[in-house]
Amino acid sequence: MPCPHNFAANVSWLFPEMDSLLQRVDAAACAGFQAVEVAWPYDTEATELNKTLEKYGMELVLINTPPGNKERGELGLGADPKQRAEFRRGLDQAVQYAKAVHCKRIHLMAGRVPTGLDRTTVAMEMEATFVENLKYAADVLSKEGIMGLIEPINTRITDPCYFLNTPHQAVKILQQVDRPNLKLQLDTSKSHRSPTGMNQTVLERSTTATYSNCWKL
Repeated sequence: MPCPHNFAANVSWLFPEMDSLLQRVDAAACAGFQAVEVAWPYDTEATELNKTLEKYGMELVLINTPPGNKERGELGLGADPKQRAEFRRGLDQAVQYAKAVHCKRIHLMAGRVPTGLDRTTVAMEMEATFVENLKYAADVLSKEGIMGLIEPINTRITDPCYFLNTPHQAVKILQQVDRPNLKLQLDTSKSHRSPTGMNQTVLERSTTATYSNCWKL
C-alpha cells in the first residue's frame, strides 16, 4: 500500500533487524514507502542498489558525503582545515555514487571539531574552510544537476562535537557561499533540540530554501 505522504524512509536507521542495505530497501518498499534516504551507502555496490530501487520504482532522495575515518572519530570533513583534499575526494565519491543511483541530493557534512581542539579557538578557521569547500562542492554539483545540502546537528544531545550546530550558523554560512544549488536541510528531530528552538528555525525557513525528510517539497 503506497505511503499517503511524501515521506522517505531513512534506511540507515529504520529496519535494523535487516542485515543489509538492500534488505532494508526491500522492507521499506513492503511498508509502502516510495523513496528512501541512506546516510552512507558506499559499502553496497551502486549497481546492486540501483537494481533494487528500480525493482520497486523507488527513489533514493539523499546520501551523505563520506564520514572520513570513523576510528579517529570523524563525522564528515567539510569544515576541517586539515582535510580539504580528503573532503574533495569524498565529494567525488559521493557524486559518482549519486549519479549511478540517480540521487539528486547530497548532504555535505561539516564534521566535528577535531579532537583536542577548543571550538571557540578554531571556529573562524573552520567556518572559512567550510565556506571554501561548499563553494567548490556547489560548483561541482551544479554540473551534475545535484543539490547540495547542509544540516545543523545540535550539540546538546545528538553530537556534542559537531561543528555546524544551529540554524542561525547554517544560514550565515549559506549566505556567504551564495550558490543557488546549496540549501538548508531541516531535520526537525535535531532542530527542535537546538538552543535557538523551533520558533527561530521556522523564521529562518522563510529566508532560506529548505529540504526536509519529507521529499518532493
